[in-house]
Amino acid sequence: MKNLIFIVWAAMVIPSAYAERVTAPEVKTYVYKETNGVSRELEIYFPKTKQGSKKPVPGIIMFHGGGWGGGTRDQFRYLCHYFSTRGLVAATVTYKLAPKARIEEAKKTESRKRVCITDAKSAIRWYKQNAEELGIDPRKIVAGGGSAGGHISLLATTTPGLNDPNDPKGYDTTVAAYLLFNPALSAGDAKDPEVDFLQQLKADFPPSIAFFGSEDNWMKKGWNSAYKKMKSLGVKSADFRIAEGMGHGFFNRQPWADVCLIEADRFLKVLGYLEDEPTLAAPKTGEKLAKKH
Repeated sequence: MKNLIFIVWAAMVIPSAYAERVTAPEVKTYVYKETNGVSRELEIYFPKTKQGSKKPVPGIIMFHGGGWGGGTRDQFRYLCHYFSTRGLVAATVTYKLAPKARIEEAKKTESRKRVCITDAKSAIRWYKQNAEELGIDPRKIVAGGGSAGGHISLLATTTPGLNDPNDPKGYDTTVAAYLLFNPALSAGDAKDPEVDFLQQLKADFPPSIAFFGSEDNWMKKGWNSAYKKMKSLGVKSADFRIAEGMGHGFFNRQPWADVCLIEADRFLKVLGYLEDEPTLAAPKTGEKLAKKH
């Protein structure tokens, strides 16, 4: 494996009650590609391995939100830390950001979001290429993200194009499941099929869980249409959870961060990726997610 650049215990907002119960995992940052002298990185959280255990575990790879032009990988450090304490390897990714101003070389029919997806595909391929050394099972990789990152994770794993020609050959970007936090899908993506999830969605779409606030316009602008198409295609493994009265990005704040992680944990347990019950406690204030049917 190349391009291990440093070990870091990242600064995260971790509730004190939770922090008292866990042992900090090992955290390493890797460079998955370099473009024009700029390094693109994955920050990977490793579980505390049991002595003598070399069995590969499922891997999670998450893409932050920020409107395709902002945000940082910090957004999913809490999630990665939590799932590493549950025995999984989890990564949060830095990718090329696309400013709202039109990219100079882009055609009028192309979306600025394309560059984000290309980097996400490179990150997933790197994750698979180095699966053995990272201790992950490449057949059990879970992708996901928040807002724009949710969109990026969906397209990076479904669209056949937008590949970096320098990526390692022989590694596809398909994944086994998704953790989606208010993915930002829009009818406006239809102008560029390679960034339009509805045009890439197929009947073999893997198991997924999606979280939205009931007042989130992104749910109304795009996800509802995608969920409807899943149903029409016969996709039965799409779990859709709603936080009543909440808006966009609600999952970034407590107690909703823990509420969503608990349900994501249970989702992964159903897939056989985790054992036992979530180690997070439900909030005493009673916040719950409603299941959309």
